[in-house]
Amino acid sequence: MKRQIIKIDEDTCNGCGQCATACAEGAIQMVDGKARLVSEVFCDGLGACLGECPVGAITIEQRDAAPYNERETMEKLLPQGKEVVRLHLEHLKNHGQQKLYDEGVAVLKEKGLEIPVMKQAVIPRPIPAALPLVSCPTSSPCGHAEERQTNWPIQLQLINPDSTVFDDTDLVIAADCTAFAYSNFYREFTLGKTLIVFCPKLDRVTDLYVEKLATIFSRHAIRSITLLRMLVPCCGGTSMIVKQALAQSGKDIPVSEHIVDFDGTLRS
Repeated sequence: MKRQIIKIDEDTCNGCGQCATACAEGAIQMVDGKARLVSEVFCDGLGACLGECPVGAITIEQRDAAPYNERETMEKLLPQGKEVVRLHLEHLKNHGQQKLYDEGVAVLKEKGLEIPVMKQAVIPRPIPAALPLVSCPTSSPCGHAEERQTNWPIQLQLINPDSTVFDDTDLVIAADCTAFAYSNFYREFTLGKTLIVFCPKLDRVTDLYVEKLATIFSRHAIRSITLLRMLVPCCGGTSMIVKQALAQSGKDIPVSEHIVDFDGTLRS
């Protein structure tokens, strides 16, 4: 069957082992100093390991692979202790994999084992009875030029790194989902700034993104970088790509990072 599964570039892998530690399912193991996908059955394809790789050696691809088996995964994880089981179930829960989560919990119940308490459970955001109206300042009409997005395109694959929009600017680099998960994304972070968005998990062009951002950083006077990403582990790839691009560019640009939690609130 075709499904999402991780791909490890062994030539790029530096053997740090961080991805193997992050993979609670045990699909990744260190073999001869390199990270290897040792079991397709245990890889859920959710990408918790993506944000842990400091060199961008891990991507997600769609290919023929043995189907993921939650029951077999749980049987393998149980001997490793309660904390490993909790991290695995939390990982499923926070990625919206309710069916797999329920299967994992069913295994615990069958064995008479305690269901671990989630530390980062998905909490539905309360919806107000009526959304407040936003009034325009009397000094300027709504849609004033100062309140509009200053650049287009904003998707990193489409951006021209030589564009003058990057001259002497404050840059916002955001993972795609943040604009939808955080209700005040636009007004709080992007007004008067230059925006770049991408997905570190689904775009699958890590090297291209590092190179393109490094080019932007090196060729333009960037005053600051505001980085926004989601709390899910795979979104940590956003930070990793920016850090690698900064190192490659040789520039020292101040970076402030903001993380959007599962309930739509901010962590800084």
